[in-house]
Amino acid sequence: MPSKLSNRIKNINQEFSWFKLVLSLLGGVLLLFIISPILGMVLATPLESIVSTAAEKEVKESIWLTIWVAMAATLIFAMLSIPLSYLLARHNFPLKRLVLGIIDLPVVIPHSAAGIALLGFMARESVLGKTSSSLGFSFVGTPAGIALAMAFVSVPFLINYAREGFASVPERLEKAALNLGASPARVFFTISLPLAWKSIISGLIMMFARGMSEFGAVIIVAYNPMITPVLIFERFGSFGLKYARPVAVIFIGVCLAVFILVRLIARKENKDA
Repeated sequence: MPSKLSNRIKNINQEFSWFKLVLSLLGGVLLLFIISPILGMVLATPLESIVSTAAEKEVKESIWLTIWVAMAATLIFAMLSIPLSYLLARHNFPLKRLVLGIIDLPVVIPHSAAGIALLGFMARESVLGKTSSSLGFSFVGTPAGIALAMAFVSVPFLINYAREGFASVPERLEKAALNLGASPARVFFTISLPLAWKSIISGLIMMFARGMSEFGAVIIVAYNPMITPVLIFERFGSFGLKYARPVAVIFIGVCLAVFILVRLIARKENKDA
């Protein structure tokens, strides 16, 4: 009997090993598919061309513009997204499913179509365009327009991450605090927000990263000033792959560096909390 049991366990372990091997192979193929184009581009780009391109004023300005506008869009729209996420996580109301569908709409529609829709929304003849013109500025062809385009396509990531974070907070903790006399606002800021902060940080990072990489909506709203994805496209269309590739390599490196830095900062804040 013990020998039959040991043989059965051995067979199960062998089957599991084969299954794990198959999963590893499939996962390895996918990882290879992701890394191969990027690695091939980096290896095909001479170091001297990367150094000379990185020194160009146009490239440095476009990278800086991309980073600060994406950051500004993330922070500004976070003030609108986080309260909505809490409302969606904690309350049921009529047409809630419709609201959830609207939130995911920017992810579904082509981003060129999103850019056309935003252009009509910001145009001088629109309510927003007339209001901004009366205040002495315009959204079309400005960093403000770029920020709106970035936020439009990336804000669903923040809302969904934050909503899942708030939904994971035990509701009994909030009810206990309310029964003890805490106001709803105090419960939100002292219980719900701190406990959901890890998911919110992940949503902020994803929104920021997605905003930095946006091209389709931005190029329609603001071809100039050029963010880096638009600059890469412009150099590819005007001069070909040889001149576009160094900018792409530099921008990928900057994105990875910024992403890792933000992750480390967020990790430290979560540990401190």
